Parts: sequence; C-alpha cells; structure tokens
Amino acid sequence: MNPKVDFFFDKNQQWHKEFEKLRAIALSTELIEDLKWGCPCYTFEGKNIFLIHGFKEYCALLFFKGALMKDPDQILIQQSENVQAARQIRFTDVQQINDLEEIIRSYMFEAVEIEESGAKVEMKKTKEFEMVEEFKNKLDESPELKEAFESLTPGRQRAYLLHFSSAKQSKTREARIEKYIPQILNGQGLND
Repeated sequence: MNPKVDFFFDKNQQWHKEFEKLRAIALSTELIEDLKWGCPCYTFEGKNIFLIHGFKEYCALLFFKGALMKDPDQILIQQSENVQAARQIRFTDVQQINDLEEIIRSYMFEAVEIEESGAKVEMKKTKEFEMVEEFKNKLDESPELKEAFESLTPGRQRAYLLHFSSAKQSKTREARIEKYIPQILNGQGLND
C-alpha cells in the first residue's frame, strides 16, 4: 500500500466498496501501487500495467495494453472507437467484483506478462485519422497553418483531428477550427 494513494480510497464516494475490493486484489499481485492522473495505478518495473478509476455509471480497471490481452471471458471493453491500446473491465457493484475475483487476478497477471514480453500495441498512424473537409480547406488556404500543423507532434495532431471530427455539424466544426488556429500557429496542442 502506498500512503499517497490512500486519499483516493478514503474519499466518501459512490464506488468506495468496489474500489477497496479492487485495491485488495491489485495489492495481492505484489505490483507497485502509485498515484497517477489522480488514480491508483499499478506498475511493474516502472511500467504502468493498470489503474482503478470511476465514472458516474461504473467503476473500472483500465489495462494500458488491454488490446493485446486474450480476454477469454469477453469482459474487456474498448472505451470508445478512438482508444487504441487501453481496455476496461467495468463494474457496477461489489458483487460483480467478488464473482470475478480470480478472473480479474488472472487478467492482471496476463497484463504483467505482456509488459515483460515487450509487446507493443500497433497504433494507427496520424494519416489514418479522419481530417474533416473544413480543416483540409483551412490548411489549403494557409501554408503557414499547414506547416504549423505538420510541425506538431503526432499526438497533438491526432487530438485536433479527433476534436474537429467529433462535431456533427459543419458550423460547429468551423467554430472549433477557428478557435484553435492561434494555438496551432503557436505550436501548442489542444490542451496546452
């Protein structure tokens, strides 16, 4: 147990019993407990294996390389179509966790084996992400904007492309693009 992680479990929160049970299972694996992104994160030789987190509708274990796991019990969930590597096991009550305890533990050990093997998730290239027409037009109109966008890291480029393409209406896409042009020109990412 890492004392700096205790605050997460001590909070009076919706998923308190579920978090405590998941922590007990995680600690039984002898992984190192740390606090990352405000959540309990379990590591092996300094590498992130999984974390515990909660949402309004469920709490979950998130395996960082879950896409590489075998998942014979069909319990791993891809959070959204844009999540490439991570997978979750979701819970809505402590009884589900009790019922799946041995399976959960085996998934944790499999995740460690994957990390030890050095296996990597094959990530989509930035070119494979959708670029909305409105943004293509802006890049064509402004060589300075195009150069600035192409100079961004692939992760920053993907964040913009996902943000722009998630708007359903052209008007909204245009507004988003206009809002972020100054940041792109300054070499900044969406959340910088």
